[in-house]
Amino acid sequence: MSSSALNENIASHETPGSKFHPAFEVTPELEKEADDRISHYPVNKRSAVLPLLHIVQHRFGYISAPAIDWVAAKLEILPIKVLEVVTFYPGFRQSAPGKYHIRVCRTLSCAMGGSHELMEKICELTGIDRSASDPHHHPISISPCGRFSVEFAECLASCGTAPVCMVNDDFHAAIPAEKAEDLLKKYVDKI
Repeated sequence: MSSSALNENIASHETPGSKFHPAFEVTPELEKEADDRISHYPVNKRSAVLPLLHIVQHRFGYISAPAIDWVAAKLEILPIKVLEVVTFYPGFRQSAPGKYHIRVCRTLSCAMGGSHELMEKICELTGIDRSASDPHHHPISISPCGRFSVEFAECLASCGTAPVCMVNDDFHAAIPAEKAEDLLKKYVDKI
């Protein structure tokens, strides 16, 4: 698959959240960390595709077409093989999220506890329009300023404290819609 075909298959390159994430760049530190991860798979280094994608997303916020090309080259596989993994797992983002990425649990306990109302309130407070979101291909919606992004998540493993959400890697339990503003204020002084 050529880079132009890759570019066509990646969800989005520029979002309002792009300004909060560095552009993909291969650095000596990235190379060293990737080589270390690959060394854990001496028989078949293509098995390191998930660890390398996690490294990229952690450092750059999402998986871009140049990142897919780099992972493929490191593992000596075709870029389409990496793209298949990126598009299969919903945890990999194909476009830049906001500075504060909010994942709201939508499974049964949280839905019954008010997670959909929580999502609506967060969107109202941040100016996020989810009408164009597609849960399969474009699940992330981003605020116009790029500070916040939201998506529904499958079970965040705290059914007894519903509704729950995560802001970046911070877990928050028992957050009804009425507490959404307090939650957001923890991350930004003015909403």
